[in-house]
Amino acid sequence: MKVHLVDGTYELFRAFFGAPPARAPDGREVGATRGILRTLLTLLTRENATHVAIAFDTVIESFRNALFAGYKTGEGIDPLLFSQFPLAERAAEALGVVTWRMHDFEADDALATFAARAAASPLVEQVLICSPDKDLMQCVTGTRIVACDRLRNVITDEPGVVAKFGVGPASIPDFLALVGDTADGIPGVPRWGAKSAAAVLARYTHVEAIPRNEFHWDVKVRGAASLGESLRAVGDDAIGLYKKLATLRFDVPITESIADLEWRGADRAALTSFCEELGDTSFLERVPLWR
Repeated sequence: MKVHLVDGTYELFRAFFGAPPARAPDGREVGATRGILRTLLTLLTRENATHVAIAFDTVIESFRNALFAGYKTGEGIDPLLFSQFPLAERAAEALGVVTWRMHDFEADDALATFAARAAASPLVEQVLICSPDKDLMQCVTGTRIVACDRLRNVITDEPGVVAKFGVGPASIPDFLALVGDTADGIPGVPRWGAKSAAAVLARYTHVEAIPRNEFHWDVKVRGAASLGESLRAVGDDAIGLYKKLATLRFDVPITESIADLEWRGADRAALTSFCEELGDTSFLERVPLWR
């Protein structure tokens, strides 16, 4: 079997900015929620996914906010998008998809945790993490755990990660610690860009192993003097913190088994009621399996 793990937060953002707006009978904006229903049903039917779960950043903030004040929050998110998180979660559940609502952890942590668990099972042929998020590239393992960009129909395996970032999955947190990640509020190290980080990490793998004096580097990098100076100026504690922020957790307390992820159909009563609430009862005609 193949296990599909969906980044619900990414899908909701994608639906909000890509799907047409729509109003429920009570006036609420629900266009992105309708989009979530359709993209999940496509995954289950046209893409023949059999074992599926979806994770959402229910409250956006996580334990990482306690580690670093500058880490991402819900500030600045369009209220019309933010208000649809609970609706999207209800939509996935009514459709019969296992849904993880993240509070202390992030959605990416849940996906990473279950991807590792599923990949360890001899019953699982492949785990597909349905997201183009660069953070999740650290989970990719050979061709067994891959990233799936459903929008562009691109599968990224371990050689694909190296081709895209210049480093393997194990170095992705280090890469993000050096380069930074504006989406997550990780500052990175000044002057370090993707090319310089990839060149140095291709040799040393982890930031801890990079000599702090550039004269000791045995790899040629353009602007090495300024890169080394920035590395020393930021300091090991800050760089270590940035890496910790970028490193996904694999210990999220998820209770579901692989068997629990098997899609057995939509919940007829729940989905019917929910679609009436959305003013989208025509969607019900598309559902091929009920329970």
